[in-house]
Amino acid sequence: MKILFSCFVLVLVLTASGSVFAQKETATGVEVEKDLALLRRDIRADKKQLIASNLTLTEAEATKFWPVYDQYVAEMTKHNDEFYGLIKDYTANQKVMTDAQASAMIKRWAEVQIEQARLRQKYIPIMEKVIPARKTALFFQVDRRLYSLLDLQVASQLPLIIQ
Repeated sequence: MKILFSCFVLVLVLTASGSVFAQKETATGVEVEKDLALLRRDIRADKKQLIASNLTLTEAEATKFWPVYDQYVAEMTKHNDEFYGLIKDYTANQKVMTDAQASAMIKRWAEVQIEQARLRQKYIPIMEKVIPARKTALFFQVDRRLYSLLDLQVASQLPLIIQ
């Protein structure tokens, strides 16, 4: 129940911060970059708190878990940076994008998703060394839900490619 409530709160935070990626004809690359920065800041500020409120850790587990979590987030951020770079490029060029550019963009987007999944796989045994497997599974469930909410927020605000 905590997870659903926390995810709902996150959605409220995201939508309350304004219409990210507003589908306006006059949106500039600077506006998109500003919106991306705000969205990412909101997520980063709340994510750790949402994880903590849903993952009950003993003091000993917490001491081992949070440094590994921070390492995981740092690595995931690299993939997210590339993803947001793709979004900024897409937003700036979507009206004039060639078929070749569209193909390259969607292929790179899929590759980034695969890299994110591989990173999660890499961290499963690492997390299981510091917290029990059930708590590791719960962490990755909550983490994936938060990323899914972010993906949904971004996708719902991004204009579709012009045919």
